[in-house]
Amino acid sequence: MARPPVSPHLPRGRGCAPPCRSLDGLFLAPVADQAPGQVGTRTRFAYHEQDGEIWAEYAGGDVVRGHLVGTREGDRLDFRYVQLKRDGTTSSGHCVSAVVELPDGRVRLEETWEWESQAGAGTSVVEQVTEHAH
Repeated sequence: MARPPVSPHLPRGRGCAPPCRSLDGLFLAPVADQAPGQVGTRTRFAYHEQDGEIWAEYAGGDVVRGHLVGTREGDRLDFRYVQLKRDGTTSSGHCVSAVVELPDGRVRLEETWEWESQAGAGTSVVEQVTEHAH
């Protein structure tokens, strides 16, 4: 199956030296709130990774349930997401993220996203939370 085209304004990852740190089993959270009805600091993402495939479940704040699925090449994630919001509406979009290792060893995702179900695009940052913080 062919990959969908990536918008030219979405960043490409910088590449990581093998072995790249796996996202499997990590919990991540946004470092700042987005607009109402979107993910925010109360949202938690549970990531999974296997053989270049990534997926996650997420919920919290205005999001009742969300899912993302995509691929990883080096430090670059490319995925689609869909979510159900508290007001009963759904939304979906596309995101490209750079995986960055923080000085304390945690993982940060620097994301560039765009809605496909509505107007809008932007950037966000999610960081790994420790076991006691989720």
